[in-house]
Amino acid sequence: MRVSVIGGSSIGAETAAVAEELGERLAERGHVVVCGGLGGVMEAVCRGARGVGGETIGILPTDRRADANDHVTTPIATGMGHARNALVVLNGDAVIAVDGGPGTLSEIGLALAHGRPVAGLDTHDVAGVAAVESPDAAVEHVEGA
Repeated sequence: MRVSVIGGSSIGAETAAVAEELGERLAERGHVVVCGGLGGVMEAVCRGARGVGGETIGILPTDRRADANDHVTTPIATGMGHARNALVVLNGDAVIAVDGGPGTLSEIGLALAHGRPVAGLDTHDVAGVAAVESPDAAVEHVEGA
């Protein structure tokens, strides 16, 4: 399945390690990672997925594919700014949120509005988001939804 991973664009080392492990787990189980294609959680999850041979799709807010982080295998330029958040969510069968600010919150809302199952790792406390404690638990939740 395709799993959209959303989260903060500016993160610390601990959050980066969690996102990278999440990318590894998703790729090891044969899932394609979909994200916003830039830095922070997006870069870390892609780095993890690519490190074990996984595929990554980056749906960029800019109009240049070259803006994608180095671990995106399929960059998609949109030129839509934050409006691309809907495309990130709609191109996944499920969503995992890691950390995040207002952009992540908007993606969570869009995911829930479109009926996508959402797992959350240290993210916004929103009804409908299954709070989980580890990358493994996040993957298990979206696989079982």
